[in-house]
Amino acid sequence: MRLPVLLTCLLAACLAEKPHPCASPPLLSGALTVSTQNEKLWTYARYLYDALGHRVRLLELGTYQNKSFTYDALLLYREAAMYEIHAHNRTCQKKPLKVEFHPMAVPKDASLLGQAVLGSSSGPGQGLLVNTWTGDLPDKSGKYMTTVTEFGCIPVSTAYHTKEFGWVATSFFNNVIGVEDPDLLNPPSYCSDAEIKEEEPADFLSLFMNKN
Repeated sequence: MRLPVLLTCLLAACLAEKPHPCASPPLLSGALTVSTQNEKLWTYARYLYDALGHRVRLLELGTYQNKSFTYDALLLYREAAMYEIHAHNRTCQKKPLKVEFHPMAVPKDASLLGQAVLGSSSGPGQGLLVNTWTGDLPDKSGKYMTTVTEFGCIPVSTAYHTKEFGWVATSFFNNVIGVEDPDLLNPPSYCSDAEIKEEEPADFLSLFMNKN
C-alpha cells in the first residue's frame, strides 16, 4: 500500500507547484495553423525552428484575401536575410529581414491565467496538462495569450491582436523536439547567387516574423 500513497503524494506535490515562465526546446519541428479574425488569412504550415542558429523555415499553403497560395520561406535572422524558395523551378528571391529573432518562450514578465487539462484527467494518457499565460506585446501595441505544455514547454496555441488582421490565432500540433533534416535550415545550392532585393515580404509573413 505504500507505493500508491507515495505516488499520490508526488503527484499532489507536482500539481501544487506554481508554474513558471519557460522556454521551448531550442530545436523544434512540427505543424501549425494561423487564422485571423477578419478572415483575410488562413494558412497551414510545416515549420522548422532553430533557436541556436536563429533560423526558421516555413512551408505554407493557405488563402490570403480569398486567393490561395503556397509559400516556402527561410528566415535567417543573424544574416538579416529571408529567402523565398521556389523549388519547382530552382530559383530564389533574397530579401532583407528587418526584425529581431524572438525565441519560442513565455516572457519572464508574463502573468499566469491558469492551468488546465486538455482532453480528460480521468485516466492516464487521456489528457495534456497546459499553462496559459498573458502579457503585453513587445511593442506595447496590445495583449497576447499563449498556452504551453506544463512539461517541456511545448507550444500549444497563441493569440494576439493586430490593427490589420484583428485577433490572430495560431495552433501548434505534431510537434517533435529536434530537426530531422538540418539542411532545410540552409539555403539550397541554387540560392547561392541570389542577390538581396529591397522588397517587403508578403504581408501575411509578418505574422510569423514578429510573433514567434
